Amino acid sequence: MSTGAEHVCWRWLAAGRASRRLVLVVVFVALLLDNMLLTVVVPIVPTFLYTTEYEGANSSVAPAWPELPPPALKASPFSSMFSYFDNTTVVVSGSTSTMDVANGTESSHPLQPPASSPAAPSGCPKGEEYLAKENIRVGLLFASKALVQLVVNPCVGLLTNRMGYHIPMFIGFVIMFLSTIMFAFSGTYTLLLIARALQGIGSSFSSVAGLGMLASVYTDDFERGNAMGIALGGLALGVLIGAPFGSVMYEFVGKSSPFLVLALLALLDGALQLCILQPSKISPESTKGTPVSTLLRDPYILVAAGALCFSNMGVAMLEPTLPIWMMQTMCSPKWQLGMAFLPASISYLIGTNLFGILANKMGRWLCSMIGMTVVGISLLCVPLAKNIYGLIGPNGGLGFAIGMVDSSMMPIMGYLVDLRHTSIYGNVYAIADVAFCMGFAIGPSTGGAIVRAIGFPWLMIIIGVINIAYAPLCWYLRNPPAKEEKIAILNQECPMQTKSYATQKTLRDFTLADGSDAEAENVE
Repeated sequence: MSTGAEHVCWRWLAAGRASRRLVLVVVFVALLLDNMLLTVVVPIVPTFLYTTEYEGANSSVAPAWPELPPPALKASPFSSMFSYFDNTTVVVSGSTSTMDVANGTESSHPLQPPASSPAAPSGCPKGEEYLAKENIRVGLLFASKALVQLVVNPCVGLLTNRMGYHIPMFIGFVIMFLSTIMFAFSGTYTLLLIARALQGIGSSFSSVAGLGMLASVYTDDFERGNAMGIALGGLALGVLIGAPFGSVMYEFVGKSSPFLVLALLALLDGALQLCILQPSKISPESTKGTPVSTLLRDPYILVAAGALCFSNMGVAMLEPTLPIWMMQTMCSPKWQLGMAFLPASISYLIGTNLFGILANKMGRWLCSMIGMTVVGISLLCVPLAKNIYGLIGPNGGLGFAIGMVDSSMMPIMGYLVDLRHTSIYGNVYAIADVAFCMGFAIGPSTGGAIVRAIGFPWLMIIIGVINIAYAPLCWYLRNPPAKEEKIAILNQECPMQTKSYATQKTLRDFTLADGSDAEAENVE
């Protein structure tokens, strides 16, 4: 009985390793966990740094409040001090005594933080100067992951050409697990920065190897587009769950809890990779791939990479700056800081799955051009929001439009390699990931400085106009030329719908003139 069950298990494993769908599941789960860890820190880090590092300043300012008007405190029985929220002191008075003037109910006291209205919530964070500086520090922390990925991605692309995709994929899992554990127990800005950079290394291995594996397994252009849409759905689902999950768990359970849950899920992903993939098996590519330098000189690949970079740069700038802007202007509690990204995440999930199929029918270049235009318009509308409900429309449009761009550009990158270069995909998806990471490196690192210099609304205007101005360049991807020998190879080995890429034109029927028959016979 045990021998028979063992044979069944081995047969199931062999069938699973030969199944393209299970490979898609592995990549889906890896991208899901990577992007959950990417976004789970978005609502946690700003408030965590605020409560830990600004606590000393608040505690030193708090005793001075009751000492300023000691006679009025005794003379006004209707005045009372209450509600210590995050080590801040709030004074409320119901009288018109000197205590009112001292407390600055009409914003006259120099220590009274400005309120948007007389009934502003008592939990508004104090320390405008600290929050302005925190924009830059949080932006650099978020950007560190992408900066590390920029350096590591080309190396991973070369590694996949020599070792195959399975071992780099498993290395990515191990590094991601270590990064998640480090996030859970880091209590200082330096340790959080190291954990974020370590996540960048693991993410580089997982994303480059995973997308390259999908492109090599799904050789048909239509099937590849659908598979990429599903895989990017895992990315979208991670973004969808990450920020709300992190904010709720941090508010009601604690800082370490969301990271420990992600570490457990990462272990399950590692077990899945051991069963489906063969991380101990080295399987280099049979042919040498096109060098990265050659691919970077291809203008069509650069246009596609630029679309990925600028469209994602918008949401990358929002991640560190939007929570702090909400804390300053909306006095939002912790759980709202993550929920603000929920509309963008849901619409991104819908957009990637919907346009993974539709983009192939209506034209991927057209989807990308429309998507970048909508990205720009949505970013321009973000500063108009007065509360969290006003962010639903702009963030929803932003996520849906980025889903259109990502689900169109990822298959195009593989298709351009098929059409114009050697069909080895590690390097081209390393470039795609570099473009993605440049958006998430430049966005947070410069976004915080721009907010401090000219304000959050101007930041949204700048990146929105950049996306709208870049959108027409996607028109060049409508009909990229192909090499003659590549067309012959594609038609013989991998028949794909090349549409207008074929070089032969349809011959028209013309009426033969007199004597043309004789000329035809002479030619024959």
